[in-house]
Amino acid sequence: MAPLPFLGVSLASAAAVYGAGIAVGNEYLYFASYTVAQYIVLATAWNILGGYTGYVNFGTAGFFAVGAYTSVVLHKTVNLPLLIMIPVGGLVCAVLGLAMGYLTLRLRGVFFAIATLAMAIVLHTLVVNWSFVGGARGAYIIRPREVMFFASYSEYLFAVMLLLAALAVAIARWVERSRLGRGLAAIRDDEIAAECSGVPTLKLKLVATTLSGFLMGIAGAPFPYYVSYVDPAGAFNLAYGVNSIAMPLIGGMSSWVGPLIGALLLGTLQQVATVTISSAANLLLVGVLLVVFVTVAPNGIVGLLQKVRGQSGARKKQNG
Repeated sequence: MAPLPFLGVSLASAAAVYGAGIAVGNEYLYFASYTVAQYIVLATAWNILGGYTGYVNFGTAGFFAVGAYTSVVLHKTVNLPLLIMIPVGGLVCAVLGLAMGYLTLRLRGVFFAIATLAMAIVLHTLVVNWSFVGGARGAYIIRPREVMFFASYSEYLFAVMLLLAALAVAIARWVERSRLGRGLAAIRDDEIAAECSGVPTLKLKLVATTLSGFLMGIAGAPFPYYVSYVDPAGAFNLAYGVNSIAMPLIGGMSSWVGPLIGALLLGTLQQVATVTISSAANLLLVGVLLVVFVTVAPNGIVGLLQKVRGQSGARKKQNG
């Protein structure tokens, strides 16, 4: 399946958002598009470990929050520019991913998933009791009023997150087509057989957790500037964990383009539902779509299109 049309649609959508935002002067367009781009990063990051390797991670919100609170700490101590905070947040979460992998990757299946969920709960408890970052009260972030070359800070944040989304998709595409990706696929299909074949399974899994953690960290780092106020309930929001799993499932976990499609589809629908109905309808929307796709297209949109294309090719051969 050719992924280039989907990239073209994504770029066209981004250009449309810029044009609409400038023409209408509506800041919400940038905020909504920022959220969709943020979910592209999170869904792609989750898929590197969950889709390529077959290890389900329920700790996405924990990594996201660590990236966000890294920016809070840097803002309160040295007040670095956002473009420096983002890679620092990613590196902190990469180290966290490496540590989590070293401690939990000997577990498999549901036991690994429960361990990642427990990690997120532990991190949440630590942040709630850490007064330097505001504890349970939260912390306010005063963001700059103006940014060079941008009409507003909202536009700047959207541009930054769009670049991070492109980076995440590019990394996932490289992983899928590299020797690392083939090793991760072997682990997903049959880890014992992969070990017997000489695949360094633990090493590759550690690389996956580290890379996945890094991408989740860079998604969370701009969050304090997006909301201007960070508290544990918002940073550790259940929606981040649920959406980061649902989007690859809906789009398809077999390809790097699957999380991109799932995030664009589900993220856009959620933003529309937030404006027209209520933000409380977002998780209901996720549940309904998951039931539909698990029933109709268990391999996601990518798998469904590949199946339709294969059937069409088979019919052409029969007719020819």
